[in-house]
Amino acid sequence: MSTNEAVAIGIVTVSDRASAGTYQDTSGPAIEDFLREVVTSPWRAVRRLVPDGIESVRDVLIELADRENCGAIFTTGGTGPAPRDLTPEATAAACTRMMPGFGELMRMESLKQVPTAILSRQTAGIRGKTLIVNLPGRPSSIRMTMQAVFPAVPYCLDLIGAGRIETDPAKCKAFRPGK
Repeated sequence: MSTNEAVAIGIVTVSDRASAGTYQDTSGPAIEDFLREVVTSPWRAVRRLVPDGIESVRDVLIELADRENCGAIFTTGGTGPAPRDLTPEATAAACTRMMPGFGELMRMESLKQVPTAILSRQTAGIRGKTLIVNLPGRPSSIRMTMQAVFPAVPYCLDLIGAGRIETDPAKCKAFRPGK
């Protein structure tokens, strides 16, 4: 991939109600807003809205990684303890390696705001040359957790052979060794 080629970034909203049209998805747009604010290199959003469930989420993650060649995929929703919250299981089913540090950091940051953050089951993993990160469902929580984990994302993408992304250091200082 050339340095000027836009990196595809998947944004997946997982919600029975939003996918059925009974309420408007505000979480997926919150992820895209954050990315537009901090990523300065060329990128393009590949959006999906799917119902809760292991198969529905797993299948869209595989499609975005394998066919759409997304360097990163950010999911929102389906990470709580409710019976239909199965995004972490779907992520594990789609990934070859898990990256538990992402979920650990997101929970630590969220615990500063709400004691119910311990109920979150967010995780992350790698499928081929794609990093998949499960984010919370609320837009304010998405911003807080993205600010916490995103400094590590560009270097992770470098390490797995995904497209290179750069950030605005005033908004998000990405860490790369030697820089």
